[in-house]
Amino acid sequence: MCADVRQLADPPAPYLEEFRMTPSHPRFVVVGASLAGLRAVEAAREAGHEGPVTLVGAEEHLPYDRPPLSKAYLEPDGEPPEVTFRDERYLREDLGVDLVLGEPATALDPDAREVLVGDRRIGYDALVIATGARARTLPGSDHLAGVHTLRTLDDALAVRAALDAGARTVIVGAGFIGSEVASGARKRGLPVTIVEALRTPLVRAVGEEMGAALAALHAANGTDLRCGVTVDALEGTERVTGVRLADDTVLPADLVVAGIGATPATEWLEGSGLKLDNGVVADETLATAVPGVYAAGDVVRWRNPMFGRLMRVEHWASAAEQGAIAARNALDPSRARPYETVPYFWSDWYDSRIQFVGVPTADEIRVVSGNISENRFVALYRQGGRLTGALALNRRADIMKYRVQIARRVSWDEALVFVEQRNAAAVAR
Repeated sequence: MCADVRQLADPPAPYLEEFRMTPSHPRFVVVGASLAGLRAVEAAREAGHEGPVTLVGAEEHLPYDRPPLSKAYLEPDGEPPEVTFRDERYLREDLGVDLVLGEPATALDPDAREVLVGDRRIGYDALVIATGARARTLPGSDHLAGVHTLRTLDDALAVRAALDAGARTVIVGAGFIGSEVASGARKRGLPVTIVEALRTPLVRAVGEEMGAALAALHAANGTDLRCGVTVDALEGTERVTGVRLADDTVLPADLVVAGIGATPATEWLEGSGLKLDNGVVADETLATAVPGVYAAGDVVRWRNPMFGRLMRVEHWASAAEQGAIAARNALDPSRARPYETVPYFWSDWYDSRIQFVGVPTADEIRVVSGNISENRFVALYRQGGRLTGALALNRRADIMKYRVQIARRVSWDEALVFVEQRNAAAVAR
C-alpha cells in the first residue's frame, strides 16, 4: 500500500512490451492527479504515445503519495517525509504534460468527447478517469475548527499540527486510517479515544474474529476504544471542544478525526452515460460503458478475473497498476488486456505491522501460524474450496508467499499443505 516515494514502481515488464504501440497523435486526457493518474500519463509516454497529454487535478498539489499521510507523516520525531512523486519540471518538460491543477472537472460530455473544467472544455480521444475517493465527513462539522478527515496533504498538515500542539484527540471510526492516527497520538503520549459504531471493528475488512484480534492492539497501547456506540453531536461554537455520544457521555476534544470511510468521486459524472454504482463500473480491461473512456484507482469498480466479481479497492499497488494498464488499453483498445490482481494492503499501528492479501469474504478463517495472544500470527481465508485471503500481524516475511498462492488459485487443501511445509521449515531453522 505504501512505498518509498523516490522509487515509484514501474509497471510489470510484460505490460510495457505487449502494449508498445506505433506512435500516433490522439489527445490523451487523465482526470485525477492521483497515483493512478500519474502512472497513466507516464505509461502513455513509455508506450510510445507522442500526442498531447493533459492531467487534470482538483488539488493545487502535484501528484503525491497518500498512504504516508496517516503513517510516517504523523510520526512525532523529525520532519514529515516528502510525499510528492515527481517535480513539475519532469512532468511538464520531460513528459510534456499539460498540467491543469487546482480546479476539479465538473462534467463529461461523451458526445463531444470533452471534459469540462470550470469554463474550459478539454477535448480527448482517449480518457482515463482517476478521480479517486472523497473522505466522508461528520454531519454538522463544517463550521467547527479542529474537525478533520485524513485524505489529502492539507488534511495531514492540519492533523500533524494539532498533534504537535498536544491536542486531546477523539477519532470517529476504528478502521485503518483512524487507528493509524491513534498510533501517532499515542507515540506523543497524548490521550486518545476511538469511537466505533460497530461492536467489533473492521468486520468488513478482515472478519469478526480477526477484527477483535487487531482491536486488542489499542488497549495494549493505551488507546481508549469504545465500540457499539455512536456520535450524537459535536460540541463547540467556533472550535470543537468535545464529542457527545449517544449515551450522553461527552469526550473532551481539541482534535476530532473522522475515519468513517470514503466514497468514490463520481458526482461530476452524473448524466454522462457512465454506469455509476459504488464507483465507475468497468469491465475487466477497465473500459467503461462510454467509448474511449477508462477508469483506474479508487474510483473504479471493475470485474477482477482473479475472483470473477466486481471489486473496488482503495489500495496503493492496485492504483499504480490500474493507471498504467488503463492508459495502454485506452490508447490501443484493439489489444486491450484484462487487469487481474490479488489485492494487497498494509497498515502500521503502534509498533505492529498488519498486512492483508486477497478478499475478506470467507466461509472459514483459520490461524495457521503463530498465536493471536502473542500479536504475531498468520490467518488464512477460505471461500468454497479455494484459498482467497491471508492476514498477517507482525509476520512480514510471510504475506507475499500467500499472495502468490492465491494468484495461483490453489485449493484450500493445497494451501494447508503449503502451511505445513513453511511451519516445518521454520522449526528446522
